[in-house]
Amino acid sequence: MGVRGELVRLEDGGHIAYDEYGDPDGRPVLFCHGWPSSRTMAVITDAAARKLGVRIISPDRPGIRDSTFANERKLLDWPRIVRALMAHLSLGDVRVLAVSGGAPYAYAAAWTLRHDVRAVAVVSGAPQISELPDHSGLLKLYRWMLAGYANQPALMRRAFQVARPFALIRPSIRFRPLLLKLLQPCDADVLRDSAAFEACFESARRAWGGSARGVMTDAEIYVRPWGFPLEEIEAPVRIWHGKKDRTFSFHLAEELAARLPNSQLQLVENAGHYSLPIRHMEEILGELISA
Repeated sequence: MGVRGELVRLEDGGHIAYDEYGDPDGRPVLFCHGWPSSRTMAVITDAAARKLGVRIISPDRPGIRDSTFANERKLLDWPRIVRALMAHLSLGDVRVLAVSGGAPYAYAAAWTLRHDVRAVAVVSGAPQISELPDHSGLLKLYRWMLAGYANQPALMRRAFQVARPFALIRPSIRFRPLLLKLLQPCDADVLRDSAAFEACFESARRAWGGSARGVMTDAEIYVRPWGFPLEEIEAPVRIWHGKKDRTFSFHLAEELAARLPNSQLQLVENAGHYSLPIRHMEEILGELISA
């Protein structure tokens, strides 16, 4: 696997770091990483992308890892960055693949760049949290974080600062079994593979390389209104969700899919939040590029 990457300069003087995977001459697909995560999460696409002739372009979001932090960043700032990346790479159009927390960014790109985004695939995607009547469909840790942020936002930001030195520590291999015990069996099974574990958890560790403020700003975007109606997204959207996903209940995916005018929902039995994108990537990418 040869990772190809560089920086894209933005009009505001900042820059975005990105890596490429798969076939360098293949059909371009923009990868939107999860949270907390970074551009190297896209390594999970590499083998399938090479086989299918797909060029994966995976940027860090502002403030994440090697991308410049942006004050008062909003979700709808993302399409401007996508446009700059497309111009830098001389791309006429792209397809977009999002995993987990990358979902809002994929939808924002599809809504804003409707003539440039041909199709979208969202895997284990985050819902519109600000519009949920309750948080029962979210991971318990997320429910706790949301409650803390609603009551003491300054304290929550401080907690991220305190957590950063620990988050940057690469866990020893002998501690991996302990981490996997926190997951349900379908996710733990797939993450026993060292490469899969590294793709998910090493990309998360590296996300903190920029600053705690960058990771926190990325988190805050999820609790705010997205700023556009899902009902106006014209591009075909394929939503993939595991029925054993404990991070975001598949019922949330059903509700979101019902609002999109051109969507298909694929619920996968015995798949969880991590196992779905890792085990089904070839199928996911194959359907995306055929859309």
